[in-house]
Amino acid sequence: MSGLRSKFMEVYSILKSELLNDPAFEFTDDSRQWVERMLDYNVPGGKLNRGLSVIDSYQLLKGGKELTEEEIFLTSALGWCIEWLQAYFLVLDDIMDNSVTRRGQPCWFRVPKVGLIAANDGILLRNHIPRILKKHFKGKSYYVDLLDLFNEVEFQTASGQMIDLITTIEGEKDLSKYSIPLHHRIVQYKTAYYSFYLPVACALVMAGENLDNHVDVKNVLIEMGTYFQVQDDYLDCFGHPDVIGKIGTDIEDFKCSWLVVKALEIATEEQKKMLFEHYGKGDEASVKKVKELYKALDLEGVFADYENASYQKLIKSIEAHPKEEVQAVLKSFLAKIYKRQK
Repeated sequence: MSGLRSKFMEVYSILKSELLNDPAFEFTDDSRQWVERMLDYNVPGGKLNRGLSVIDSYQLLKGGKELTEEEIFLTSALGWCIEWLQAYFLVLDDIMDNSVTRRGQPCWFRVPKVGLIAANDGILLRNHIPRILKKHFKGKSYYVDLLDLFNEVEFQTASGQMIDLITTIEGEKDLSKYSIPLHHRIVQYKTAYYSFYLPVACALVMAGENLDNHVDVKNVLIEMGTYFQVQDDYLDCFGHPDVIGKIGTDIEDFKCSWLVVKALEIATEEQKKMLFEHYGKGDEASVKKVKELYKALDLEGVFADYENASYQKLIKSIEAHPKEEVQAVLKSFLAKIYKRQK
């Protein structure tokens, strides 16, 4: 895997160099340096799971056989398009959420001299995706399918972010709006499409498959993305900051978290009153009260049951798929996230 990761990083350098010498724009030294610094700061810094899984998935679809240099390059380029998409969302999300850190460093808009230039940088990151696709896929029979796929997933993700933002409008904090269906809608659109469906869809398209014939695969991946986000919500409260790499703030931020939705489902009227009073408050005492209530309601046990039930349901759906190679792709995704600690 480390060999694959270093190959993947080499492709990043090639794509970056092409973008910095794009003939459609006359760069000055200053503008080229700005874009290079912006890319290095925002694109390759994460775990790269989404991007690398395009290569993995494609290889499994091909029955596990060795990929050619061209196949490695093209699957890597698509993987990087997903990482670019993620960077674009995160740069703009951090401005909207007024966040402080991201991936262990200050958010891009908080870097001295960047500020709201980051909004335009986000737009640039988004525009780099069709540049990469045009340069490397324009001659391919599936070129239009790729453009369609990225456009559709971007629309779904932005719409998911919109639902998330309008449910947490300052001054309109109303816990009674929060429910499992709302939580699932936000998660499905904001996270699952681009994080789970998109990498596999890229691999399927490149393998010559028609996505209309793989709605069942999409459904399994969206379910998996929902399960992944529920884990995230759980770890935000019960995970150790040293392990998960960040300090969870879902309670203070009045997030529509799986935990608060579950708590509302099983709490007594008295406990609900307490939640309504303290959820979404920034002070330590309020957060402590909410966490104590989660403990009293045994949400750790409720989550363990949910995790097992989700796993069984996903395995059953996966094993119902007629193609062994597709089963292998879906099982490899599930193995990466089942019972994760971070």
